[in-house]
Amino acid sequence: MNTPRGARRTDTTLSDGRQLIYYDPADAPVRVPLEDTRGLLAPKPQVELRTDPLTGDVITYATHRNTRTYLPPADQCPLDATKPGNPTEIPDHDYNVAVFENRFPSFAGPGRAEVVCFTSDHNKSFTDLSQGEARLVVEAWADRSAELRARPDVEYVFPFENRGSEIGVTLSHPHGQIYAYPFLPPRINTLLARAREHQEVAGSNLFADVLAAERKEGTRIIAENENWTAFVPEAARWPVEVHLYPHRHLAGIADLSTTERDDFAQLYLDVLRRFDGLYGDRLPYIAAWHEAPVRVDRELGYLHLELLSIRRAADKIKYLAGSESGMGAFISDTRPEDVAETLRKVGS
Repeated sequence: MNTPRGARRTDTTLSDGRQLIYYDPADAPVRVPLEDTRGLLAPKPQVELRTDPLTGDVITYATHRNTRTYLPPADQCPLDATKPGNPTEIPDHDYNVAVFENRFPSFAGPGRAEVVCFTSDHNKSFTDLSQGEARLVVEAWADRSAELRARPDVEYVFPFENRGSEIGVTLSHPHGQIYAYPFLPPRINTLLARAREHQEVAGSNLFADVLAAERKEGTRIIAENENWTAFVPEAARWPVEVHLYPHRHLAGIADLSTTERDDFAQLYLDVLRRFDGLYGDRLPYIAAWHEAPVRVDRELGYLHLELLSIRRAADKIKYLAGSESGMGAFISDTRPEDVAETLRKVGS
């Protein structure tokens, strides 16, 4: 089947019944998926949700994840395409983008957890993708987001990427994940509360007004094109933090036009390459998509992506210690305007 923007989608299942989806360019040959020969048993995830009575936050307990694959040798990576002697999560011998249900999911029953493999090349990073390859990942994100949002047990869809051992990545293959939460995550609840207050007072969307203010002020803008702006937020928490906003108020990735998807791929690769040029190596980061909620307060949300790194210098990490972890009060070693100026110079 084809996604709305023309990428070719091929659905299959793994030997334990989990869904696997291949995304190929629209003009690629029709894919006939190979069989998963591993004979895996059906997964039995153990997931429990509890609500903290002090904060109202939902805490997820997924004890089965403690046995998930941890830092395997490069020649035994479960996200590589299958090779002789190494059957993996992806049975085909090559792929462009592959998405599958996580074998060790954080959510099961209500909600869902998926893995998004950006490329079959184990040694690449998202930064190394061509614009066409990055654009295909956007298609996969959009397609999965739309499908997950349609599920009755999902309240929030969160595509994200963790990169680097400093972040806690346990599989080095270039990949991200998608969490389809059966509840609204705490950060989204906080942002929506602020957006609601702003709407009541100003009569406008908080995120749109933040974008407009940043574009007008200008000193924290990293790069921009016709449809997107990348900037360091005025009150950045992290040593390196950049937000990418579309110029149009949209709810989710699936709502982006073809041109907006093209322009995102171009700008995102630009920003990631600036990240890697900051200290001359691959900067550890978290890339976090913020979509609007599936149902509640959907009009208050505003699609954007937040990029953050915990590295505060070439050889120093920002640890969340007493104030950050104990009180949730961030104390930063870097000034947003200085970070923005440095990142602009990296690309000049």
